[in-house]
Amino acid sequence: MAVIGDFTVPAESFALDTALADAPDMIVRADRLASHSTEDVLPFLWASKGDFETFREALRNDSTVESATVAAERNESVLYKLKWNQSFIDLIDEMINQHAAIVEADARNGNWRLKLRFTKEGQVTLFQKHFADKGITFEVNRLYRPDAPRQREYDLTPEQRDTLVTALDEGYFEVPRDISIEELADEFGLSANAISQRIRRGSANLIRNTLTITANRERDEE
Repeated sequence: MAVIGDFTVPAESFALDTALADAPDMIVRADRLASHSTEDVLPFLWASKGDFETFREALRNDSTVESATVAAERNESVLYKLKWNQSFIDLIDEMINQHAAIVEADARNGNWRLKLRFTKEGQVTLFQKHFADKGITFEVNRLYRPDAPRQREYDLTPEQRDTLVTALDEGYFEVPRDISIEELADEFGLSANAISQRIRRGSANLIRNTLTITANRERDEE
């Protein structure tokens, strides 16, 4: 049965180590995808929050990048089309050979968060061991089955998840807030009311499927 692994891996072991180090405030997020082909993995990356001039220059000097061009600009975010160096392509090919398919990828503060799909849970341990032997640590944050109702993104819809993650990245939950609900809504091209509803409903689903589940489990064990 398929399983999704949420991993953290240092940029120096994966990609964009130089670019992320030179522009430490930059947040990078790949377009959502799931592919078993190295030709289609991470061709586009959204960058936001950081110093774009520094990041653009750093991309030119990054050993994992063959070339980078601006494909689009939107609300203080830039979409880059990347051609990866062969070393990174080889790494992705090796991950695929270890039965991992990239579902999501984003990076900040020198680390990548990857969601990888495996057809069997046992493949996760073999995947980790294979790369640990090569000096690359894929740290598991959590595992879940995409077809399990309680574990499928904590019952979040893709839209709710994207909104909550973007709100977190943009500082909506900071005190004081770094971005208003209206500015956040502009990023999605929606009304402030629609984004507010997504955040409330997504937050309710997170609480319902994390805190209340834990509390119920603890009561059952007493």
